[in-house]
Amino acid sequence: MTSTDVRTDSARRPARRRGCLTAAGLCAAAVVLLLLGTRLSLLPGLGDIFGEETTDRSGPAVLKSIQDMSAYEAASGNFQVVVDLEKDAKFLPDAVRGTRTLYVGAGTVGAFVDLGKVTENGVVVNEDRTTAELRLPHAVLGKPALDPDRSYAVSKQRGLLDRLGDFFSDNPGSEQAVNKLAAKHIGAAAKESGLTQRAEKNTTSMLQGLLGSLGFETVTVRYIDSPA
Repeated sequence: MTSTDVRTDSARRPARRRGCLTAAGLCAAAVVLLLLGTRLSLLPGLGDIFGEETTDRSGPAVLKSIQDMSAYEAASGNFQVVVDLEKDAKFLPDAVRGTRTLYVGAGTVGAFVDLGKVTENGVVVNEDRTTAELRLPHAVLGKPALDPDRSYAVSKQRGLLDRLGDFFSDNPGSEQAVNKLAAKHIGAAAKESGLTQRAEKNTTSMLQGLLGSLGFETVTVRYIDSPA
């Protein structure tokens, strides 16, 4: 090897070192910026620099149908239930396969009187228009409506296989099962709460006040299974 070749190799080594140092410096700078962004996000007024930005690109709501309502909602109840749902697999420990979700479900149930089912024979008025008798159907309960702002999962326990399934799923950690169970329990509680009786009482008061303002002196409201 000639002296010229030795000088050439010697010149290349510092260049390689400078390239490695440059790459290492860039990586270090990226790590510093990442850590700095994390720290700055904790300081007031500086969180917006490295904070997340949320953009709503949802399309406009589309009206699918319109339904005329003839039911009078005379009462509504607020309910809350704690759902403890556990699913186990046979011959496998819970750490491998199984889920348990503790969920607080809150929602409302309305009680309605369907005034649209009242026929002409269901309204009897005397000749002087001072006395009226109304025959109405019994009040019924509506479907439970869960409130997402007041419903939340307290804890979730999942086995290894369930975690892997959630990783490859389009809808990981779905709460559909606990939502349905919460609505079922709320609906059962509404049946025992006396909401329908309260709705009938309120409907009677509303109709008596309305017809009384029209000059009727006596207004009788009866609730029957099948209005005639």
